[in-house]
Amino acid sequence: MAPRAGQPEHRGPLLPGLLLVAAALSRPAAPCPFQCYCFGGPKLMLRCASGAELRQPPRDVPPDARNLTIVGANLTVLRAAAFAGGDADGEEAAEGGVRLPHLTALRLTHNNIEVVEDGAFDGLPSLTALDLSHNPLRTLGGGAFRGLPALRSLQLNHALARGGPALLAALDAALAPLDELRLLGLAGNALSRLPPAALRRPRLEQLDVHLNALAGLDPDELRVLERDGGLPAPRLLLADNPLRCGCAARPLLAWLRNATERVPDARRLRCAAPRALHNLPFLDLDEARLRCADGDADGRGDEVELAGPELEASYVFFGLVLALIGLIFLMVLYLNRRGIQRWMRNLREACRDQMEGYHYRYEQDADPRRAPAPAAPAGSRATSPGSGL
Repeated sequence: MAPRAGQPEHRGPLLPGLLLVAAALSRPAAPCPFQCYCFGGPKLMLRCASGAELRQPPRDVPPDARNLTIVGANLTVLRAAAFAGGDADGEEAAEGGVRLPHLTALRLTHNNIEVVEDGAFDGLPSLTALDLSHNPLRTLGGGAFRGLPALRSLQLNHALARGGPALLAALDAALAPLDELRLLGLAGNALSRLPPAALRRPRLEQLDVHLNALAGLDPDELRVLERDGGLPAPRLLLADNPLRCGCAARPLLAWLRNATERVPDARRLRCAAPRALHNLPFLDLDEARLRCADGDADGRGDEVELAGPELEASYVFFGLVLALIGLIFLMVLYLNRRGIQRWMRNLREACRDQMEGYHYRYEQDADPRRAPAPAAPAGSRATSPGSGL
């Protein structure tokens, strides 16, 4: 078609120019790291399930990755900036370096991680979910989570049991900067108390501490769980803890009855001590049954004996069983009275015959006519009537 008069003529190079601009603005997709599986899509997902030969996070993770999972490796030590170019020999990444700016979820379960150094997760500013469960942590830096301002979910289930009190103290320091934390998992860690820093997270919505060694919650912990300033109180998962149902458990019982929705597994709570209340549902107890032993003001004694309704009922049942046994015995005697009388008569006659036999032998032995003749003297045999002497 011929161009109209006064209209500039468009030449053919327009389309190739647009293609060159599009090629310049676009960049080729980064290759998938060695020993990892990449799942494409709007949010790139990587799963690295290597064996013991993987001792540090892969360096060639695409920068646009959103989800990274490493399971079954032998990472052992997460050094500073381990995911932002930090070297395995301790060399840290350049200051302010961000290698995975879009990563939102990081799962590092079953990787034999024992040490997490300060700043191990530097360079992950968008990370919202971190899972370190099922790792034998022994050392946790107080600044291990300092570079995670957006972190909302932290899972440390079955990861703190080997670290002892020092690790729990370090956990308090490590949780301090996580003001956006919503979900904290601490199940299966043999905890005997709740970490104070966890209770003070202002936006915490759920704290999972089931399957630990919690004997109860003291009034100070219950007070911290009641938020001030209109903030919603967190949910608490407490099942499978060895609760001591003494007088010290009364505040916890009252708190649970007033806020049952705050503890979704409240119906699964069981008493571990004292023996009289062992395995009884905690919520079904009356406060009057939560007693302390003499000289045991904290209610933690194991030898508290409670004379509750169950114990009284057991005594009544035992008495009824004994009465029933006695009644059955009397009925047996009544139904066999003739046979018992015959047996008594035969026994009496047998005893009488036996006694008569003893009496007869005694009389025979006492008769003087049956006494033996006396023996002749020894000298009488020297003479005889016919000797003439």
